[in-house]
Amino acid sequence: MPKILIVGGGYAGFYTAWKLEKHLRKGEAEVIMVDPLPYMTYLPFLPEVAAGSIEARHAVVSHRRHLKKTTIVRAKVTNVDHANKTATITPEQGESYELEYDQIVVTAGSVSRTFPIPGIAENAIGMKAIEEAVAVRDRLLNNFDKAATLPAGPERDRLLTVVVVGGGFAGIETFAELRSLASSLLKNYPQLKFEDTHFHLIEAMGRIMPEVSLATSEWVLKDLGKRGANVHLDTQVVDATDGNVGLSTGQVIPADLIIWTAGVMANPQVVKSSGLPADQRGRITADATLRVVDGEEIVEGAWTAGDISAVPDLTGGGVGGFCVPNAQHAVRQAKRLAKNLVAVLRGEQPVEYIHKNLGAVAGLGLYNGVFQSGKLALKGFVAWVAHRGYHGLAMPSWERKWRVLWGWWHNLWLGRDIVSLEAVQTPRKFFTDFASKPRPAAAPVEAPAEKPAESVADKAAEPVGAK
Repeated sequence: MPKILIVGGGYAGFYTAWKLEKHLRKGEAEVIMVDPLPYMTYLPFLPEVAAGSIEARHAVVSHRRHLKKTTIVRAKVTNVDHANKTATITPEQGESYELEYDQIVVTAGSVSRTFPIPGIAENAIGMKAIEEAVAVRDRLLNNFDKAATLPAGPERDRLLTVVVVGGGFAGIETFAELRSLASSLLKNYPQLKFEDTHFHLIEAMGRIMPEVSLATSEWVLKDLGKRGANVHLDTQVVDATDGNVGLSTGQVIPADLIIWTAGVMANPQVVKSSGLPADQRGRITADATLRVVDGEEIVEGAWTAGDISAVPDLTGGGVGGFCVPNAQHAVRQAKRLAKNLVAVLRGEQPVEYIHKNLGAVAGLGLYNGVFQSGKLALKGFVAWVAHRGYHGLAMPSWERKWRVLWGWWHNLWLGRDIVSLEAVQTPRKFFTDFASKPRPAAAPVEAPAEKPAESVADKAAEPVGAK
């Protein structure tokens, strides 16, 4: 039975395995998916997780629960020898081993794209993983608790200052959701006022949200301005040492929470270890059927999809002629890839991937959003409903959909939960602080040195009265 190895269990990897389970006949092929995480993260929900509108575990999809016929391996693929069709599997514990395969699907997604700016690696946090979203939420809640005990001054200002770098969809949604959360928290902190909170968005371009029209992006800017946002366009971050965000304009913003959302790049570790051909931007090159290509030549037995790949956009709407790295393409590419892979196994011809972008939708905090499809633009409450409706339906599996929808329903009546669980990052501290510890062993007592015995001759030799 041929083996299909899927490298990465994010959008593209999860959906490829999910659809292969549907299309493959019993005994037709064995599917193995390797990923260091046990779940797929629904990335569009990360801003709402950070704002406390969605429970963190509801924004991820368990591999083992939903992939019943796929062999799940929680590990990393650290090397691929495609000429011999073997991959090196490195688990978190235990020795690495070689795994043979017949078809390989590389869908390891993307990571945050950063630049060598002093202080960013040490002080900033991304918005590409569920753990990051949870950490951002807990940090903001904890900072409110700390600030409420301090008098007005530089230290309190720092705690209540949030800087988001990047004005794309991820940055705008994160910025707007956190601004919405901070505003709602003020009713629980009578010591703090709206003017005490400071939110800064840094964007290197002259506009935000290039995925929508200029008119729509300008409306978003005005809307954020009404809610106390400070947006810095045509501005770059040049330093973030010790949390002091230095801008290209010369301004310095002391901030305790710096969130980096300035773009993504294909997972470099997987691309390099795969040995498969890549373009200048580090993406694995593919044709429109999702097969890996080296120039014009097809690399037999190798497939790719999602953010890690450079897939031609046959609709003509892609940037540079390629599909943009977003969830919309990743999911649809994975579905097409699964069908094409099964077709090749059966000696049939694969079909090219063609998908016209349906538009873009973003949440801008509770009851506010923006939607753009062609010339049609929706704003405010109607767009917010469209945002939740689209992503609620797009969440894979009814089990996950119900958890998200049920959480939204509860929050509608009960409000957001504002409890911080930052202590979960050091879970043993409470136990170890009070745990009884064995007393250190007592140091051995040294016996006094004995005086050397005197001989009779020595005593006889002593003069009278010497003692």
